[in-house]
Amino acid sequence: MKITLKDGSVKEYSEPMSASNIAFDISGGLGRAACAAEIDGEVVDLRTTVDKDCTLNILTFDDPKGAAAYRHTTSHVLAEAVKRLYPEAKLAIGPSIDDGFYYDFDHEPFSREDLDKIEAEMKKIIKEGAKLEKFTLPRQDAIKYMEDRDEPYKVELIKDLPEDSIISFYSQGEFVDLCAGPHLMSTSPIKAFKLISSSMAYWRGDANKARLQRIYGTAFSKKDDLNAYLEKLEDAKNRDHNKLGREMELFTTVDVIGQGLPLMLPKGTKMLMKLQRWIEDLEDNEWGYTRTKTPLMAKSDLYKISGHWDHYKDGMFVLGDEEKDKEVMALRPMTCPFQYYVYKNSQKSYRDLPCRYSETSTLFRNEDSGEMHGLTRVRQFTITEGHLVVRPDQMVDEFKRCLALAKYCLETLGVEEDVTYHLSKWDPENTEKYIGAPEVWEETEQHIRDILTELDIDFVEDVGEAAFYGPKVDINAKNVYGKEDTMITVQWDALIAEQFDMYYIDENGDKVRPYIIHRTSMGCYERTLAWLIEKYAGKFPTWLCPEQVRVLPISDKYVEYANKVAAELKKNGVDVTVDDRSEKIGYKIREARMDRLPYMLVVGQQEEADGNVSVRSRFAGDEGVKPIADFVDQICKEIRTKEIRKEEPQDQK
Repeated sequence: MKITLKDGSVKEYSEPMSASNIAFDISGGLGRAACAAEIDGEVVDLRTTVDKDCTLNILTFDDPKGAAAYRHTTSHVLAEAVKRLYPEAKLAIGPSIDDGFYYDFDHEPFSREDLDKIEAEMKKIIKEGAKLEKFTLPRQDAIKYMEDRDEPYKVELIKDLPEDSIISFYSQGEFVDLCAGPHLMSTSPIKAFKLISSSMAYWRGDANKARLQRIYGTAFSKKDDLNAYLEKLEDAKNRDHNKLGREMELFTTVDVIGQGLPLMLPKGTKMLMKLQRWIEDLEDNEWGYTRTKTPLMAKSDLYKISGHWDHYKDGMFVLGDEEKDKEVMALRPMTCPFQYYVYKNSQKSYRDLPCRYSETSTLFRNEDSGEMHGLTRVRQFTITEGHLVVRPDQMVDEFKRCLALAKYCLETLGVEEDVTYHLSKWDPENTEKYIGAPEVWEETEQHIRDILTELDIDFVEDVGEAAFYGPKVDINAKNVYGKEDTMITVQWDALIAEQFDMYYIDENGDKVRPYIIHRTSMGCYERTLAWLIEKYAGKFPTWLCPEQVRVLPISDKYVEYANKVAAELKKNGVDVTVDDRSEKIGYKIREARMDRLPYMLVVGQQEEADGNVSVRSRFAGDEGVKPIADFVDQICKEIRTKEIRKEEPQDQK
């Protein structure tokens, strides 16, 4: 048989060989490093027998598929350790994930001390070096096998499979787990791992099912790589907006108010105000939008016309009962149907289009309690929402303009390199989730594909992620832990105008259905703030800072002059405070640094005599003595241009 390797070379064998043996035949080093194999594109165990012509790729930890097998095996070691220490624990699932693995258990919550004990037991298991052996059972025998081991979650998983299924298991010593693999040949190759944390998780992600305890971990083939990852994780924890935003007193949450309903504190509110004023002025003055203001709730009748009642009701806050109340209301999860009636308020001709409506919209969505996190997933939020009603011949150009506006916002915020673009398509296998004919979906998806290609934007395509009325471009970013969220959306809608009887009069006097673009320019304010907290670790660009300058008098004698300096800055729109406490100047400077302020102005006898300020910045340290007017010009230009100054290496004494 002929085996074609990744580099195109061919190995010939006269009899069947395991993938592992072939790896060792290629080189001893490859055999020792191998984690799994890929045969004709399918990832398999190294123990798999190769008995015919094929393509073969030996997967090491450096390949994501090899790393997944390595980490999946480590999750089995975790499960065995938990069963040894806590025999009453029930096994759920334990896959590999990006950068690690997890395993869910039906058990009491695990403390950090528990995780340390489990880690120690895992090290014993790895040292024992048990081989992983695969075996299979018919479905009914597999059910009985797991019932005898008192593993109800495994039984449920098996019962969900077709009756003629052959079920695979892996054993390592006395431990056995239901699993499709692939896995390492034994536990011995696992060199470096760490249990990161434990949290609650719902069985099968359903809030109505059992609460389980999920243990997260990571594993690497080298100790140095593990240490580097743990350092990165520590940095992520320090940047986590849910931690840092509270420490900086930007926002907080209160149990009696509710989950997903953050309180924006004065500093956080100031930042949101700066973002909102910027976006509203940008859209209205430079991009041709008309601003609207619409109600926060509406009768169910509106959502029935739009289709949200049928497709999105579970995600809405409904006020009233259709069986009991004459009028049922719902808080709005989106603004689009409201703005359609702004359009319909007067008859439009083809000359009036495009109509670009924008609104700073507060929306409400009934998120699952397990999904909510800080400012990124909340039940009440505000977005830069807009709807463009356009002629079909204007659709492509206006869609491009929406992407250009989004790109401009990303560049201004300094996050344009941190995003990925996604073409979110419908799922032709589940057409009941959508409105419209297949040919409309195929045509509109192709239009978006062509636009992204023409604009030279790299993108991936996601099946089943479209809105129920049309495909969209989602611009996504990852948080510090690698979880991806949608930041900006631009949606193509060729269908909703029919449902709302929207039309314009064309040049022939005929009624014509317009197209609609649903878009955000910057996205959700709360989620954007969370993103910026993590991006800049709280050291925001000067224009966004809630406190841009702090004036530090070196003693009480110079407080009056400090207030005079602050008044001049305030007159020019700069957010400034005076630290008039009777503290040493060194202490005041250290506190200002801890507060991540862009600028400190130290004033004393000489500064007062000359009308100057001694400038210290987060960016360059000691910037020297400057006349007040010069510093005012400098910072006002920085704020006006929304410059993002880079920090220079400096002596922090």
